[in-house]
Amino acid sequence: MTSEASARTAGPTAYAERLRAPWWMWPAAAGVAALLAAEIWMGSDGLRAWVPFAVLLPLSALLPWRLGRLRVAVTATEFQVDDARLPLWAIGDVLALDADGKREALGVGSHPLAFVVQRPWIKGAVQVVLDDPADPTPFWVISTRHPVELATALLAAKRG
Repeated sequence: MTSEASARTAGPTAYAERLRAPWWMWPAAAGVAALLAAEIWMGSDGLRAWVPFAVLLPLSALLPWRLGRLRVAVTATEFQVDDARLPLWAIGDVLALDADGKREALGVGSHPLAFVVQRPWIKGAVQVVLDDPADPTPFWVISTRHPVELATALLAAKRG
């Protein structure tokens, strides 16, 4: 992984995806915030009557927004997952995983040094096996809604 400024200005994007939060997370977060605000209020007068609602309801939009801002991209020189960067030369193999494959890759037999970016509401994933003897990370497992397209883009970018 690199975090140098020169590596962040990689060429054009061959694949890009934003792992947005599902629609149901927005009303669920607002409902939990409203319930918590009502618990704090409990029929009181003064500040306890309106401050919990004024603070917690707007903050309830922060969680789904934060969870849904993760970006996955493949450029001509690297694989980008949020702030993590993996040069394409370090990729050994790429496997597209369905829900069962993702569960197996992240299960009991998983390697403790694996780099994992997992979103439980996204069923698919890719497993990127690393071929870098200097890196102790054996593989990356990244959630994606389009595992076959991401795996194809990674392999094509590595070859090209």
